[in-house]
Amino acid sequence: MTRHQMREAAFMLTFERIFTTDSVEEIVDTAKECDSFEINEQAIALFRGVDEHREELDGIIAKHLKNWSIGRISKVSLAVLRIAVYEMKYCDDISDEIAISEAVKIAQTYTLKDDVTFVNGVLASVSRA
Repeated sequence: MTRHQMREAAFMLTFERIFTTDSVEEIVDTAKECDSFEINEQAIALFRGVDEHREELDGIIAKHLKNWSIGRISKVSLAVLRIAVYEMKYCDDISDEIAISEAVKIAQTYTLKDDVTFVNGVLASVSRA
């Protein structure tokens, strides 16, 4: 599994978490049972980290929104932003540029063009701070 595939799997889990009150373990178990996408321990660890720091990550994201609130962000974009901000803040082996680039790639796959620009802008602002 490539690092991009790992991030994409973590994105899927993070996105699912937005819509359910199931525990992290339940979401992971369901993902493994469904076999809809490949999942490994790195993806699970990233998902867990994002979930554990969700409120803090949302606070960071909210500080870098211009004329927006967290509630207005599409759920897909929010999941992408949470993963990237988590990597920027907590993964010392990953540069901000790589976290942003990977987030943009995921956004290009799962969101609309305007959302890609939005994700890139918010993450650039977070990186500058």
